[in-house]
Amino acid sequence: MSESLVVCDVDEDLVKKLKEFRFRKETNNAAIVMKIDKDKQLVILDEEHEDISPDDLKDELPERQPRFVVYSYKYQHDDGRVSYPLCFIFSSPVGCRPEQQMMYAGSKNKLVQTVELTKVFEIRNTEDLTEEWLREKLGFFR
Repeated sequence: MSESLVVCDVDEDLVKKLKEFRFRKETNNAAIVMKIDKDKQLVILDEEHEDISPDDLKDELPERQPRFVVYSYKYQHDDGRVSYPLCFIFSSPVGCRPEQQMMYAGSKNKLVQTVELTKVFEIRNTEDLTEEWLREKLGFFR
């Protein structure tokens, strides 16, 4: 491993919030958007969104800065069943500063382990985050 790879810790309040989010009872789409506080080398809460579609969520993500998103999605299966998968989306847009990308990339696995998620996706362009894209990605987990 490179010495320059920084792995940031996850803010304790954020860990609590993510655990609560995992067991939420609401049936709408919702998102927790996280960023890294570079000075503290800590993953912290950036924004929370209720009742937000993938297409609206992409408008909330910065085009030139990485973000981590935990997204609760109401997934209507072809057979009529409904499930609420929790997705981890790493938004790492092309054009970010390399040191910023490295810090986020280095911290991603620790965050995924902390929130115990298995549906982990990455986007390089915020425009890629659409309902169609998410449904296609989730199709691999059926």
